[in-house]
Amino acid sequence: MNLIEAIKSVPDHRHPRGIRHPLWLILMIILLGSCTGYWGYKPLAEFTKNHRSTLIKLFHLPPDIRFPCDSTFRNIIISLDFEVIAVLFNIWAGQTLPSTPGELMVIDGKSIKSTSFGGNSSYQNFVSLVSVYSHNRGWVVRHKVMENQQRSEIEVVEELVQELAGSQVVITADAL
Repeated sequence: MNLIEAIKSVPDHRHPRGIRHPLWLILMIILLGSCTGYWGYKPLAEFTKNHRSTLIKLFHLPPDIRFPCDSTFRNIIISLDFEVIAVLFNIWAGQTLPSTPGELMVIDGKSIKSTSFGGNSSYQNFVSLVSVYSHNRGWVVRHKVMENQQRSEIEVVEELVQELAGSQVVITADAL
């Protein structure tokens, strides 16, 4: 499965009446834009303007296509079910980026901006992305979502290590 096929399998929960752009195209633009430094809704719209001809050629789009505006990017990002995307990424990465014996990997969790509430109290909650990063390739090869009040980072790390079991890789982790 190539990356576009994986992205095309993300369920589209939008009402059919308002759909102007296929979800896979919006997600690919978000991915490509983010990878090249276009962070945010307005920068993503700017990305489509700056790279219009390349995107048309790359995805075999009609030359008169209207690309999504910043509010469309916002609506899509807000409504995405990240768990579905995480699972699809892990399937795609497992098929496309197989590990090699002796490969150096690190597991680390990073909290996602604007997901924290509860301040400094014992009720504080936030969402983190726990990733397995390959030093050799410079890529994230697996990841899982963790919500602080539902599970611990250690549990998620144990699941990721279990997924890599038998692949003879060297894993390091920060102070969990």
